Amino acid sequence: MITLRQIRYFIAVAEELHFSRAAERLHMAQPPLSQQIRQLEQLLGVDLFQRTKRRVQLTAPGQAFLSESRLLLNQLDQAVFKAQQASLGECGTLTIGFVSSASYSILPNLLKQFRRAYPDVNVILRELSASQQSEAIDSRSIDIGIARSVIDNINAELATTLEEPLIVAVPSGHRLSAAKTVSLPTLAGEPFILFPRSLSPGLYDQIISLCRSAGFSPKVVQEAIQMQTIIGLVVAEFGVAIVPESLQNLRRAGVVYRPLRGNTPRTKIVILNCKGEKAAVVKNFLEIVEAVHTDGRMTCH
Repeated sequence: MITLRQIRYFIAVAEELHFSRAAERLHMAQPPLSQQIRQLEQLLGVDLFQRTKRRVQLTAPGQAFLSESRLLLNQLDQAVFKAQQASLGECGTLTIGFVSSASYSILPNLLKQFRRAYPDVNVILRELSASQQSEAIDSRSIDIGIARSVIDNINAELATTLEEPLIVAVPSGHRLSAAKTVSLPTLAGEPFILFPRSLSPGLYDQIISLCRSAGFSPKVVQEAIQMQTIIGLVVAEFGVAIVPESLQNLRRAGVVYRPLRGNTPRTKIVILNCKGEKAAVVKNFLEIVEAVHTDGRMTCH
């Protein structure tokens, strides 16, 4: 069997065309070097060098073998480099599941900062509801989950929690559109646009609870799966909506966003990962999460 050591010995002799100089370069004695080259030639069944008392020359088979040997060592060096990169999380694949509302808040900045720091990592994004993320964590088809509530799954581990205020979205011609802040009781009797509870039970229950604590149950006239659809229905004057503050990034004519008065309720975004030993690429992403939250727009716990 041909060894990598023999390949390296051969390349040294081929480049020096002198056994003594090649032996010095390899920090070894000449006789063992000559013996290794002979063994290599026997294994190949060809003469790699033409030897005389005055000089050493590559044969035609030797020249062909030199070209391929260099490619082989280059590929080996690249393989070693890639393995070292992977061990540091500098290459590989990271699959992220996320709820749609995260694309208006923390997700874009997270992705931008992560790709700047680790450009050789292939990031795969999957828009999934909380329940779908739970299934994906069970099957290990995602590495990271970004949801609006903690997923009740023994295979999921909470990495960190981010918080942002809830605000109200009203049509631009609405009676409350000129107010600087809106108190929850003034929304009693208003038609509400909400998403199905199955999509994000944590945020859904929080909105319902807030309204009930203000003395009324919201009159839900329309449900929509996507946050941008909810805002579109507000623009169409179907009703009002309580949404995360980051939805202001979805700028639409015909909608006005207003803070809620008093002790501002806050909603959560949770970052989850699969329980167990974390891959280096996952650890690197979570470090980016910790760094990005300090921009002051969201609070990390």
